[in-house]
Amino acid sequence: MHPVGFSYHPCFLEHDAGPGHPERPERLQAIVTHLQKTDLWQSLRLLEPRPADLKTIEHVHPRAYLECIQAACRNGPTSLDPDTVASPGSWEAALRAVGAVTQAIDQVAQGTLSAAFCALRPPGHHALSHRAMGFCLLNNVAVGARYAQRVHGLSRILIVDWDVHHGNGTQAIFDDDPTILYFSTHQYPFYPGTGSRQEVGEGTGRGFTINVPLPAGSGDAELIRAFQEELLPKAKAFHPELVLISAGFDGHRDDPLANLNVTETGYRRLTELVCEVVKACCPGRLVSVLEGGYDLSALGRSVEVHLRALMRD
Repeated sequence: MHPVGFSYHPCFLEHDAGPGHPERPERLQAIVTHLQKTDLWQSLRLLEPRPADLKTIEHVHPRAYLECIQAACRNGPTSLDPDTVASPGSWEAALRAVGAVTQAIDQVAQGTLSAAFCALRPPGHHALSHRAMGFCLLNNVAVGARYAQRVHGLSRILIVDWDVHHGNGTQAIFDDDPTILYFSTHQYPFYPGTGSRQEVGEGTGRGFTINVPLPAGSGDAELIRAFQEELLPKAKAFHPELVLISAGFDGHRDDPLANLNVTETGYRRLTELVCEVVKACCPGRLVSVLEGGYDLSALGRSVEVHLRALMRD
């Protein structure tokens, strides 16, 4: 059993998108409550993240955008788009969410942990450099990737995004960057409307974006095949020095917001396949970051099997 970190902070519960919003504090409470009932909890290395500093975030989001988001939070609740709300508690939550990712990267880069999972909110993979959308304010994984390159000198980073929604923000931020390999499986056509096979990157980044759009009704077999046939060979050829997962669990068959049929068995196997890349290319350098997942029971169970697979790597 290798040490696996679990990053969480109570301030993540203070981000309030309003009554009836699916991206609600109970998501994280369900994860923690579920894990505390298992033998797994005592084996996790608990991490308490600090807020990221603005200079770190500015490598992805310009200062003017950050000032607008901070003002929207201070004056909130403020609707930034039909799905995305900033509340008075959202600013600290967003800063600590980024801080959770950078702290976890520090830990795995230094060899203190073999992997880490960041149970955070608000999520991030829809956030563009200049625009909040899709429940997301700051792109946690994108900032983490730039941080790993700048602070730890890691030149090649793989981002695996298995959220049911395409991570348009992450793709756009790294669209012309050959140092970031972005791989996404997602329901298609579906929100946010991006993620077709034809989107493969631009300029020097062409070929470093891999989208595997899946029709509604797809499940474990289709996702596992995509990882085996498309992720593994391309990721191993790329030979990343760090792997980041945008771990959305809203592809679960019980999730109310989408129409994929992934089970806990599927999420365990996807984790094992990503760990195969890590073992071959960058042992001990994996950070997983929570994105979606809106059925509370399914979310807790899925995170549990994900963590168990990380521990077995």
